[in-house]
Amino acid sequence: MTTYIHELKTWPKFRWDQERLASQLAAVRHRQGRLIGRMEALGFKLRAEAALESLAEEVIKSGEIEGEILDKEQVRSSIARRLGVDIGALTHADRHVEGVVAMMLDATQQFADPLTAERLFGWHASLFPTGRSGMTKIIVGAWRDDKTGPMQVVSGAVGHERVHYEAPAAHRLPREMTVFLDWFNKDEPIDLVLKAGVAHLWFVTTHPFDDGNGRMARAITDLTLARSEQSAQRFYSMSAQIRVERKAYYDMLEATQQGKPGSDDLDITPWLAWFLGCLDRAFDGAETLLVGVLKKARFWEDHSDQSLHDRQRLVINLLLDGLEGKLTSSRWAKLAQCSQDTALRDIDDLVTRHILVKDPARGRSTSYTLS
Repeated sequence: MTTYIHELKTWPKFRWDQERLASQLAAVRHRQGRLIGRMEALGFKLRAEAALESLAEEVIKSGEIEGEILDKEQVRSSIARRLGVDIGALTHADRHVEGVVAMMLDATQQFADPLTAERLFGWHASLFPTGRSGMTKIIVGAWRDDKTGPMQVVSGAVGHERVHYEAPAAHRLPREMTVFLDWFNKDEPIDLVLKAGVAHLWFVTTHPFDDGNGRMARAITDLTLARSEQSAQRFYSMSAQIRVERKAYYDMLEATQQGKPGSDDLDITPWLAWFLGCLDRAFDGAETLLVGVLKKARFWEDHSDQSLHDRQRLVINLLLDGLEGKLTSSRWAKLAQCSQDTALRDIDDLVTRHILVKDPARGRSTSYTLS
């Protein structure tokens, strides 16, 4: 029978090999500092643009880890409106997207505020504004009660389920979460990057809500990393990297949550080593994001003398942001909310100015890309 770490006598007294992690932590801290320094040298407008893209990436990829696909333009528009960043025409965001964005911005913008049960309940209510997860009614804004059985993470077909993990019983949650929140809000003699890793594991292991525990754990991670940088601006996405390494992420969580047979040892060094490695690789994604932001800024600087109207600016910005799929006149009309004839005039004007070029003829529809 599997024993989980929350059943050990030493729970939740985690320990780790500081010496083994020291060089890895130092390398991560060095890259973190260099990235923040480079971003600070960009100027306010470019920093705001980079932060917007990073936050949007964080929100979207955190959802994807749980199998949820959010509309990118709705997410970007919601963040831009809340942060006062000018991105041109805004896309209307539905209340679910607004709720997810509200949680993430509260975590990152108010990083210095204490993490309390009421704050977590507010995050949870923002994630599930209808009181349902899909078609299933869940407890929202309160700890789970286990009336339908123990909280288990399972996979496989009905009758052949594999239990990856079973969380602490619901009656333990008030005390469990009090201990966690007291620890989290206390000034512990621990590097805040390591604290982010410990907090992530601890929260996911406790699994205090009916749903949304993974997304909230990642929000807590972002809050702690913001504290480590003393900055509300995010320039990299941990969730984006976890999404890339999703299988390794879940495998490591499962291995860490299963206690060693006959031992009460709560050594989480392997988990923290993986967490630091994942964070280090997330900085690589930040480099890619920075290149995109600078490319966009350079484009508009090079075309500062061009008189373009709002529809053209909207679609060009979408292309610079990595619009997926082909740009045809019918797609332009849909994106810019105009007629097909107007779309063709807009496109022909940009082709004449050598801003857009026709793609090699393929199929019935002509498509275009930035020159």
